[in-house]
Amino acid sequence: MTISSTSILLRASALTCERDGRRLFENLDLTISAGDVVELRGPNGSGKTTLLRCLAGLTADYEGSVERRLPAAYCGHRGGLKGELTPLENLRWYGALEGRRADTRSLRDALDAMGLEGYAMTPCQQLSAGQQRRAALARLRLTRARLWLLDEPLTSLDEAGCTLVRELLDRHRCDGGGAICATHAPLEVAGTRMQMLGAAAA
Repeated sequence: MTISSTSILLRASALTCERDGRRLFENLDLTISAGDVVELRGPNGSGKTTLLRCLAGLTADYEGSVERRLPAAYCGHRGGLKGELTPLENLRWYGALEGRRADTRSLRDALDAMGLEGYAMTPCQQLSAGQQRRAALARLRLTRARLWLLDEPLTSLDEAGCTLVRELLDRHRCDGGGAICATHAPLEVAGTRMQMLGAAAA
């Protein structure tokens, strides 16, 4: 399968996945284009995280096909932070994975924008759950990836933190990016559409 439109960031076709003899989703089709924000909804165990990992290329344990035009930025439910490193060091490490070297001021600005002013040099294991979530999401302010795959981005955040994430998603959408977010809480971002999994999809 070949993506022909430059506006399409990801196309999945006929995705089917089983876990422990239980079918999570079957013949699922999904297209993410520039400007799309998709809420991935469903009960616990319905396959939301598994689907995100399939779309991110982190697992090949599925039937069907996934094509991404460009690399995606994936932020898992656990955030992917190294606890002994500071938020600043974690951001620098993620930048290196993308093959870029951000200056310290840019890294600090990204952290400050996520409400972590004064915590840039605190080991992440000493931060609260909400602060760790903010640190994990701060890398979205620096990534060049146009496609974001986010697993429960609002988890552990207070209302101010949720507002920051919603603003971040809305800006990304307006800039021609796309995102799919597994979430139990409404994203409340303009133009969001919903993809249901599990019993809710029936």
